[in-house]
Parts: sequence; structure tokens; C-alpha cells
Amino acid sequence: MIVLDEELQDPKIADRIASWFPGRVTTIRSVRPGTTIKDDAIASLLLRLARPTFVTINVSDFWRKIEANPHYCVVCVDLPDARVREVPDWLRRFLRFPQFKTKARRMGIVARLRVARIDYYSVEQPTQSMNWK
Repeated sequence: MIVLDEELQDPKIADRIASWFPGRVTTIRSVRPGTTIKDDAIASLLLRLARPTFVTINVSDFWRKIEANPHYCVVCVDLPDARVREVPDWLRRFLRFPQFKTKARRMGIVARLRVARIDYYSVEQPTQSMNWK
């Protein structure tokens, strides 16, 4: 399951991801409809779901702030709001890496996707970096 943050509410983004992702694609607002969801509540909401991968462009509020947890993955795509429609491409490229390809392998990871590299930390490991191939 992929859960999109509120900056990624455009249905075209979800549709593009759903066109290649075999699982469910949803938004954080659909997890708790009709309420305002603060960033500090995201982790507890993710724990209610079946091993989700949460995707956001809100890097400053999640990268190095949300704790890695073996029950979810967080992907922070380091793009400005004006480039939000590129998120499906970045996510697809990220999920093609062997370390992140399966749900089992990416659980417990918090990743930051940048132009030149991927930075990530996990429950077991401090921050690591790898170049895009």
C-alpha cells in the first residue's frame, strides 16, 4: 500500500502510481477522513495500516524527524511544490532498487530522494547514501 501525503492529493498523481504499482494507492486524508491531520500524527496513523509506504514532498517535517519503524516506510521526495507531478517517476525509480523493491525490504526505512542520490536510515542502521544508477 502506498499512502500519499496531503501535498500529493492530485488524483492524477495517484492514478499514475496505480498504473504501475500492484498494490493499493491511497491518500493520508482517506485514512482519517473529515479531520485535519497534523504531521506528528502521521506515524501513529501509519501504524494502523498494513505495512504502508508513505510518500511526501514535505522533507523538512519528516526527514530525520520521523522515527524509522519496522511497520512502515517513509519516502521523502525532495522536490518543490511546482514539480509535484514528477513524484510518481521518482517513486517508481526508487522502488526498482533491490533494497527497496519489496515491501519486506523497505519496511523500517526512511528515505530522502534527491537529485544526485538517495539518503536513508533505518531501525538498524544510521544514515547511508547511494547514488542513483
